[in-house]
Amino acid sequence: MSRLPLRTPEDAPEAARPALLAAQKNNGFLPNLLGLLANAPVALETYLTVGGINGRASLPLAEREVVQITAAATHGCGFCVAGHTAIAYKKAGLESAVVEALRSLRPTGVPRFDAVQAFTRTVIDTRGGVSDDELAAFRSAGFDDAAALEVVLGVSLATLCNFANNLGQPDLNPQLAPFRWDGPAAHAAE
Repeated sequence: MSRLPLRTPEDAPEAARPALLAAQKNNGFLPNLLGLLANAPVALETYLTVGGINGRASLPLAEREVVQITAAATHGCGFCVAGHTAIAYKKAGLESAVVEALRSLRPTGVPRFDAVQAFTRTVIDTRGGVSDDELAAFRSAGFDDAAALEVVLGVSLATLCNFANNLGQPDLNPQLAPFRWDGPAAHAAE
């Protein structure tokens, strides 16, 4: 049960209602993350705005999903791991073995994905203070400085969602149940 109310288009603050209606129409359901964020319309607006900007990044969708799943698993956000697992399968076309490796914070065996995953974890672990060697390793995997900053962008988006979900503890929508992730305890043991 959510610790914070899950708003609907009917009971959300007025400023959040149009975004909730649009999300409900686009998804066929209202993701509980959005109902949670609607408690603070500026938080919902930030999520939608930054998400839209992240969608225009030069990193392909598959690599953006590597960032999102890696950040969510690192932050212990089961809701976001599930949501981005659905996107990874349905929209980014990632293979099951790759997705399961990302969810477990293990290398995928795909060099570009592994470079994005490692760089994402380093950005999170060092709060952006990556070493020269870590940045050089990311560049040597074929990424440029724009991609490095886009990983930071993706981490910032993930942090808002992951921390909001960890705070509010919304239930997983039934539509995301097939992608459930219960891995925070496993990661904490590392």
